Amino acid sequence: MTQIPTLEAILGGTFEGTRTKGEGAAGSLPLTADMLLNEPSGNLFGLTQATAMGWNPEEVGHDQYVIVSTHGGLRAEDGSAVALGYHTGHWEVNLLVREAANTFKANAAVPFAVYVTDPCDGRSQGTDGMMDSLAFRNDGAIVARRLIRSLPTRDGVMGIGTCDKGLPAMMLALAGFGEMPGIIVPGGVTLPAIDAEDAGQIQTIGARFAQGIISLDYAQTMGCRACGSGGGGCQFLGTAATAQVVAEGFGLTLPHSALSPSGEPIWLDMARRSALALLRLKARRQLLGDILTARSLENAMLVHAAFGGSTNLLLHIPAIAQQAGLRPPTVEDWQRINRSTPRLVDALPNGPRNFPTVQVFMAGGVPEVMLHLRRMGLLNTDVLTVSGETLDTVLDWWETSERRQAVRAQVAQSDQVDPNQIIMDADTARRSGLTSTVIFPVGNLAPQGSVVKATSIDPSRVGADQVFRHRGPARVFTSEAAAIQAVKARIVQPGDIMVLIGLGPLGTGMVETAQITSALKYLDWGKHVSLITDGRFSGFSTGACIGHVGPEALAGGAIGKVRDGDTIEIVLDRQDLAGTAQLVATAEHGDLTPEAGALVLAMRPTHPDLRPHPRLPDDTRLWAALQTVSGGTWAGCIYDVDRIIEVLQAGVAALASQTAPPSPI
Repeated sequence: MTQIPTLEAILGGTFEGTRTKGEGAAGSLPLTADMLLNEPSGNLFGLTQATAMGWNPEEVGHDQYVIVSTHGGLRAEDGSAVALGYHTGHWEVNLLVREAANTFKANAAVPFAVYVTDPCDGRSQGTDGMMDSLAFRNDGAIVARRLIRSLPTRDGVMGIGTCDKGLPAMMLALAGFGEMPGIIVPGGVTLPAIDAEDAGQIQTIGARFAQGIISLDYAQTMGCRACGSGGGGCQFLGTAATAQVVAEGFGLTLPHSALSPSGEPIWLDMARRSALALLRLKARRQLLGDILTARSLENAMLVHAAFGGSTNLLLHIPAIAQQAGLRPPTVEDWQRINRSTPRLVDALPNGPRNFPTVQVFMAGGVPEVMLHLRRMGLLNTDVLTVSGETLDTVLDWWETSERRQAVRAQVAQSDQVDPNQIIMDADTARRSGLTSTVIFPVGNLAPQGSVVKATSIDPSRVGADQVFRHRGPARVFTSEAAAIQAVKARIVQPGDIMVLIGLGPLGTGMVETAQITSALKYLDWGKHVSLITDGRFSGFSTGACIGHVGPEALAGGAIGKVRDGDTIEIVLDRQDLAGTAQLVATAEHGDLTPEAGALVLAMRPTHPDLRPHPRLPDDTRLWAALQTVSGGTWAGCIYDVDRIIEVLQAGVAALASQTAPPSPI
């Protein structure tokens, strides 16, 4: 136990030698008469501040670049921890900042480094902290944009981020600066640990221990060993890794940047080359608005489908599009993309062999997948990338590059893995049992739609016709805590359909239910349980788990009217990518057609225990209200400022009319 410091230790302290005056910076500013007469005072004061921080006064007027990152924690010079970050994903990011900054400095540019650190979705699973997670994406992007705008003399911007909300926030931030050059540097991935569980599986030790599957000693040992390196996002293709893949799909990163192993020489080199690329973009007047186009948006969606990425990017990609001034993709757009694009990547958690993300990188990563997409005629190859060249030129380089040959040879030799079994052509993928990523079920329980990562349903639960069918009793939960306890206590039984309500934005800030979905994945009976919720999932989630149900329960959605014992039927066609989630029977009415089920739901009151989480922060309540007005989940949980102002003005007018004195006439 830490000893309580004495009063003497915390009062007084050292004061000898404290200065009250300083010399000031030597030299003189490179000012001109024209600058003094015409430049804003802030631009001039900025030069003073730069010299105060130790920059050479003769160089303070050079081109200026903002490096905004999600770095968290404090490392000593030897890399040891002085203060922890929230997660490995931002723990080493400062090393990328340093490499990029030194490259700018060596090329007669002035780098500025600012920080908007990010939360850890793994750390906050099942806690009140998760209620801030999705809202942070909007907040983080806002703060990053404010910081970028606060350097009016900027010539370009570099965003460095890694994890579930940090990198999406960074892409949102840069998408709003179409008039300037910019680039994304993804923070990479964590190495797998030798003879250990990955960072996704390790999050289920509580549920497995409760079921007697693992011992206390095993939980203690594996819980300590899960990460093979101190930095980077998780080893599976969750939201963090998928966001990196999507950033490269947009053309916002240099080729073969996504999923780079954090801390390794190839990772540091990426930061140096990205800084040079940004200098080149500025010199050639190639702007973010030239890169973020409708065609590059489609490429990002194609890459997402080919990788089998996290369903959370269905929230982030529309938000990035909206911020860039593009038409956000609709459910119909997602369906079109996923029907035309086969999954080509075998990675955790989708399987079947579950290669970690670093092996996907060594097999060629995003450009290797894009080569296959180009051969199939799916890719828009005429789009501009941050290399300053078209995607076609980039892929021509990649196909014959020494880098491609070297990394693929290394994974074959060191890991004894054929890279063509990690990233496959369409025919090989089909023979290996890889299926398309997502289905958007509709029905009387989800009239506005929902989403399920159908590729991750256990194959033993899918018929020979590639259709998953489950008809079973509903087990309704109005809190995540009650649901996970029911799983641990085996109150939930094989054949049940768990219905989690009140977990959307208005209820909880749209928390991830990853601790439940992960538990079901690693319990031998879990594959026989389905789940439906108005919340969302971790990118690691697998199984017949339907989320993003709209409307959410607290917005009057039908899902909020389900009762224990109701019979629900789920049908998911992995071939045609179509699905339904329907109420088909009740104790009072017996069997029901979908139409009759809809009528029953419409006539019912909402669940008596349905209410917002009692500890939902006011900050998140405000975010939830604003994004609901802006189109809600299926618009990407964005802020549509014009719509928000319109609704506020209408509300003010309505309130004024209610309080106005009666007319004298």
